[in-house]
Amino acid sequence: MTSSWEAAVEAQIRSAQERGEFDNLPGMGKPIPGGNEPYDEAWWIKSFLEREKLPTDLLLPTPLQLRRKIEQLPDEVRDLPTEESVRAFVADLNRQIVDWLRTPTGPRVVVRPVNVEAVVRQWHARRSAPVAPATASAPSPPARPRRRWRLPWRRADR
Repeated sequence: MTSSWEAAVEAQIRSAQERGEFDNLPGMGKPIPGGNEPYDEAWWIKSFLEREKLPTDLLLPTPLQLRRKIEQLPDEVRDLPTEESVRAFVADLNRQIVDWLRTPTGPRVVVRPVNVEAVVRQWHARRSAPVAPATASAPSPPARPRRRWRLPWRRADR
């Protein structure tokens, strides 16, 4: 039974070759991309993210995604027009954090809800700060220092 099926498939391939359906295909005569690289089990995930232009943050476990959102919170709320919209944004993030805290998955990473009032105060402070006009000779603002992650097994007094 399998030999008759294989023969039928081979016949279809042969007739397609004779009709020239395999001529001038894109990539014809070129090496297969990634053929010389070592095998990567997650090649299809990486190619999917690259093809769909999705952020690689989606591969992080939930607690690390939440911590990344908390770190980016000041930048996310900076351009929101009203205090209510800032409060709604932080409330949504806190809801995600509380949902994760109820049924934690992934690595044990400390994630706590965000203080809404502190974020609103910071938002107001940024909005009321005078904005200097940008000129060509104005120095660029200093780079924000990267936050160092404290490893849970290291003591805080070191």
